[in-house]
Amino acid sequence: MSDVSKMYKRILLPLDGSELAEQALPHAIAQAERFQAELVLFRVIEPLPRVGGGMSQTAFERAEGEVKVWAQGYLEDLSASVKGQGIPVQVVTMKGNAGKAIVQFAEANQVDLIVISTRGHSGLSRWLMGSVADRVLRGAKVPVLLVRAQKETT
Repeated sequence: MSDVSKMYKRILLPLDGSELAEQALPHAIAQAERFQAELVLFRVIEPLPRVGGGMSQTAFERAEGEVKVWAQGYLEDLSASVKGQGIPVQVVTMKGNAGKAIVQFAEANQVDLIVISTRGHSGLSRWLMGSVADRVLRGAKVPVLLVRAQKETT
């Protein structure tokens, strides 16, 4: 039997800034602790839509830069609490289409496991909106742990 502690060395946790996506964080942390693995907190920055010609190139680039700064800060804040638990953490932002970027990053960076939240859409809702988790599950060449996010009821 192989040494299970060496099974996963790098775990990827894609986050979109939502509380639903963050519900996968405890699961990713548990796997990182169990396998003494590095946790990569990953945020894909979708390209901003160009609506009409009302925004100058400079203003557009400034807006994209602000989104990247926000995303980096968001991940850095989360990483501080993870590092406090003794888990090595890397923070990465990448511009692109979420599903494709997650799969590409995993392949190019020796990721051994992807932990991702799924919102549990089904039927027409899923078909209309698509599912990043579904695209990752179908495209990844490594194991994917899907965490069904629970909507808060208040």
